[in-house]
Amino acid sequence: MQNLIDRIQAGSLPAKIAVVVSSRPDAYGVVRAETAGIPVEVVNRKNFRDTMEFAEAVNARLQKHDIGLIVLAGYNHLIKLPERGTPAMNIHPALIPAFCGKGYYGDRVHKAVLEYGVRFTGVTVHFVDEKYDHGPIILQEPVEVRQDDTIETLRSRVHSVEQRLYPMAIKLFAEGRLKLQGRKVIILPRKDRG
Repeated sequence: MQNLIDRIQAGSLPAKIAVVVSSRPDAYGVVRAETAGIPVEVVNRKNFRDTMEFAEAVNARLQKHDIGLIVLAGYNHLIKLPERGTPAMNIHPALIPAFCGKGYYGDRVHKAVLEYGVRFTGVTVHFVDEKYDHGPIILQEPVEVRQDDTIETLRSRVHSVEQRLYPMAIKLFAEGRLKLQGRKVIILPRKDRG
């Protein structure tokens, strides 16, 4: 989230963070948002009987704000999208459809990649649908897996790609350059300003 805040403040990402919704009151993203003067809503997952009730509470908080895109960043719950059809985007530390789905997040992904012995992993930015890591792919970039990699070294290289790729996808959305055709995301050319 700090990467997005910094890019917005620098003027390189044409967006505004309307609200940060966290499922944990102790998440560091809450501190980052409050420091930047961004409204925060905490919907503690522990306070709800089931995922549907939790999803409805999250959506109720989102609907209080003017939102054009939901950006998931470190949010590990399956999200039920709002009825009003607000699109959502997520990022995954591998090349979907590999090493993805329920339970595959963070270092669990990097550990699985190293144990499997693949030569490349990467980063995927995708639209969110009703399944984990399943929605239409917006951007992907491979990251080489080196023979001497550890979880830490691989995480570091993947993270540096995430820091660049996620803002790029959000910017494409903000510029109206993403068009969905079935499961394919078409990146439209930049409109000529002349």
